[in-house]
Amino acid sequence: MEISSVLQGGYQHALSRSWQAQRTLTKSMLMYPIFITDEPDARVEIPSLPGQCRWGVNKLQEFLEPLVKKGLRSVILFGVPLHCEKDERGTPADDPNGPVIASIRLLRKLFPELYIAADVCLCEYTSHGHCGLFRQDGAIDQAPSAQRIAEVALAYARAGAHCVAPSDMMDGRIKAIKRALIDGGYGNQCTLMSYSAKFASALYGPFRDAAGSAPAFGDRKCYQLPPTAKGLARRAIKRDVVEGADIIMVKPALPYLDVIQDAKQLAEDHPIACYQVSGEYAMVVAGARAGVYDLKVMAFETVESMVRAGCTLILTYFTPQFLDWLDE
Repeated sequence: MEISSVLQGGYQHALSRSWQAQRTLTKSMLMYPIFITDEPDARVEIPSLPGQCRWGVNKLQEFLEPLVKKGLRSVILFGVPLHCEKDERGTPADDPNGPVIASIRLLRKLFPELYIAADVCLCEYTSHGHCGLFRQDGAIDQAPSAQRIAEVALAYARAGAHCVAPSDMMDGRIKAIKRALIDGGYGNQCTLMSYSAKFASALYGPFRDAAGSAPAFGDRKCYQLPPTAKGLARRAIKRDVVEGADIIMVKPALPYLDVIQDAKQLAEDHPIACYQVSGEYAMVVAGARAGVYDLKVMAFETVESMVRAGCTLILTYFTPQFLDWLDE
């Protein structure tokens, strides 16, 4: 056997195996998605998203305090309005008394060291369930959509969000948000994390159950990216870098590791994030429950593949478990 053929001597021990990683998963790399409803005392389990709940503002302290003590560093908030009056413009999205803005203000007081991101979209708040505004002919009206998204993002920044994360995929919304943040005095106080390559995936089903954001008609394929569109994803990443995004995100994660790798190359000076979405999480849990594999082993394997592809920030529903697992 040739000397160059012998590799196993370099990873025969558990410690030396760990040295083979170019990056190692840490607690600071994990961001926990949380669903906030407009029922202040709610704690409602989500059947299609095992172990996850919709939370009322009054329940956030008892829910998050133990996680913060274990090392939770960041969360991203999604509004789940159940009792508001939805309209075509998504007016409740930036209601100062709405669940997201109320939660941002509360969490800033309760946990001063916790990094708070807010998802920015209209679909949970529009009567039609889409992420933008429509023209009379039924097509997405791009410019007003981007402007409306920017208004919501600025409202979250004013409430105290450390980061705004537009998930709508409207053309031009990164530039519009960045301009609004700068003009509003928050350009150097609020991070802009773009869902740059968000694909029209079948893996969002449990999230739509959780957030009540399924479209009332049609689908989102005219603005979310086609799953086969690698070139289009690369163009979207480059566009968002130019328009002022501070962090680039790919969503979903596991089926798009190649796009994460592309993002790392195209935005080499930016942090790269990915979202292990609801369907990915539910599949891993279902496989473990069926005895296909051990839950912890598979959760690590999936998330570490995202780190290997180039991510430094991972949005995952496994965050509470990882806070324990990473201490073992």
